[in-house]
Amino acid sequence: MISQTYLSELFSLEGRVAVVTGGSSGIGRAITGALARAGASVVVVARREAELAATVDELTGEGCRAAWVSADLSTAEGVRTGAEAAAAPYGEPDILVNCAGINLRPPMGELGEDVWDTTMTVNLKAPYLLGQRFGPGMAERGFGRIIHITSQQAHRAFVNSGAYGVSKGALESLARSQAEAWSPHGVTCNTLVPGFVLTPLNERLAADPEKVAALAARTMVGRNGLAEDFAGAAVFLAGRGSGYVTGQSIFVDGGFSVH
Repeated sequence: MISQTYLSELFSLEGRVAVVTGGSSGIGRAITGALARAGASVVVVARREAELAATVDELTGEGCRAAWVSADLSTAEGVRTGAEAAAAPYGEPDILVNCAGINLRPPMGELGEDVWDTTMTVNLKAPYLLGQRFGPGMAERGFGRIIHITSQQAHRAFVNSGAYGVSKGALESLARSQAEAWSPHGVTCNTLVPGFVLTPLNERLAADPEKVAALAARTMVGRNGLAEDFAGAAVFLAGRGSGYVTGQSIFVDGGFSVH
């Protein structure tokens, strides 16, 4: 049917290779599944081998192409080693999704250099290094998609934004710099901005029912986010249909940011 052909041209990821960091839990796992089910060969990069294996087993059981790499993204050497391993199963990626992150947010007066440095390495330096590793190749081939997952804290400070908010704000600036450098060569670079999403990363805040309810009430749709809410946006940004969208921060937050 013509509709199936048209939709495939816009959104199918057949023949594409994707690398997703933090892709074995939360938003990252939902995006991994979405890209794989849309046709991409996906390599999941994270730390915990059991979660990695479970993610890949689920996808391969459905007939998707998926592999995993255990890597420590808290050091530059770990990022470089992980990047090389991620390119091994299916070749150089066309799509890079940076979802891995840590959420250490002590009050600013108690924020030490150790927390600052660790946060910046995982949340900002790792995406930078991965972009430097894969972005030029994407540009040379004439197609690429880089997607970063950021946070409301990139735009507004609340619940002890601390180093976390700084790292996410800088990550959005990194996306714009990458877009400036590589979009003339067919590589788009964008960020997805969640609201409050019920994932392991937010388990500390999720343990407070009153705060969870207050955050849901702040949205326009009347609920907090779920990991699967990011599937469609990720497939869109990863495919041909988003070729004229770059350097943007796209809010997937149920209206949280404008209510």
